[in-house]
Amino acid sequence: MLDWFLIFFLLGQFVLAVLAGYLLLLTAAAWRAPRHTAPLMNGEKKRFLILAPAHNEERLLPKLLENLGKLDYPQSLYTVYVVADNCTDRTAVIARQYGAVVHERFNEFQQGKGFALQWLLQRLWLAGEPHDAVLILDADSVISPNFLRIMAARLARGERVIQSYYAVLNPAQSWSVSLRYVALAVLHYLRPLGRMVLGGSTGLKGNGMVFAADILKEHEWSESVTEDIEFHMALILAGERVTFAPDAVVEAEMPQTLAGSHTQNRRWEQGRLQMARTYVPVLLREAWSALRKGEYGRSYLLFDAVMEHLIPPFSILAGLSGLSLVTAVIIFLITRNRAVVNQLTQVNLLLGAAIILEQIIYVFYGLHLVQAPRKIYKALLYAPAFMAWKIWLYLRIMLGRSQQGWVRTARNET
Repeated sequence: MLDWFLIFFLLGQFVLAVLAGYLLLLTAAAWRAPRHTAPLMNGEKKRFLILAPAHNEERLLPKLLENLGKLDYPQSLYTVYVVADNCTDRTAVIARQYGAVVHERFNEFQQGKGFALQWLLQRLWLAGEPHDAVLILDADSVISPNFLRIMAARLARGERVIQSYYAVLNPAQSWSVSLRYVALAVLHYLRPLGRMVLGGSTGLKGNGMVFAADILKEHEWSESVTEDIEFHMALILAGERVTFAPDAVVEAEMPQTLAGSHTQNRRWEQGRLQMARTYVPVLLREAWSALRKGEYGRSYLLFDAVMEHLIPPFSILAGLSGLSLVTAVIIFLITRNRAVVNQLTQVNLLLGAAIILEQIIYVFYGLHLVQAPRKIYKALLYAPAFMAWKIWLYLRIMLGRSQQGWVRTARNET
């Protein structure tokens, strides 16, 4: 009986090892990735439409609009559009005061970012607004001064969909915000760098996304609660690839407490699971078909997208890996004098330790890449509490106990 348990336990550890090993592969690839965008010698300029969907964002929107007025890019080449979506506050009034072009939308049956963006895009196309590309920003964000200059250079080189580095604004506000900074350092910086080297697609992170003008006309914006993931799936299945601009940075405010981030995390994880169930079979079929045709680059791109669906949130993966290692140690101590099972217990113990080591390398190299401040490393002491909270939330979602549609994320109101 114990032998069978050890075999099944080893199989479970093998799954964790594959997931952690793939993250280590991306880590190694990121080491070789370029991190700066070379400027164009001819100084070619592109015209941008900047779209900011906003639902009751009168407090945070001014910071974004002030920020957009100070970019290192000719103001004649970009226009800011705010869609005040089902607002009951002064969002529209404030946006106009800061010089944005405002479109007010009221539709109680179609609520959410996807509906608002598609509605605004349709209005701009009908108006014939000239542009080369569209930038989508959340209302609680700021971007680096070089943002449009970097994106213009990449568009001129033929890149059609570009994701910036989406980071955390004021990461030292609280330990939960600091841990979110850690998560985004590896998810939004290290992994995209690795994917660019290996030939994968960066993915869309919902904020700081740039699209060549024709892309959004060819693919309608998704209306799901994780509209960025679904739109990315439509793009790669259509043969597009999202590239990464590590030196163009968008930073957004995050809730200061776990309670404040509950709604946001629940929406993300609920949507991730839905997308995995929908797209993993499709991506696997397409990857196999591409492989049979000898299209190895496309096959890897699709397989990489499958892995991104299968790898759980890092706090879940790390928590399960830690639990697995503790279990392996306990089993080893109990059975160390039994020669029959000794080899299996040793393999389980070594594999558990290797899985943890891979993830330590992954996290600390990610923090090194983004030059994380020292306070962020101290926040890692709170990681066990965050893991326990995230695992509990994930289990509730998987059991159908915590389902929801689109709900505005709680802000750090003052």
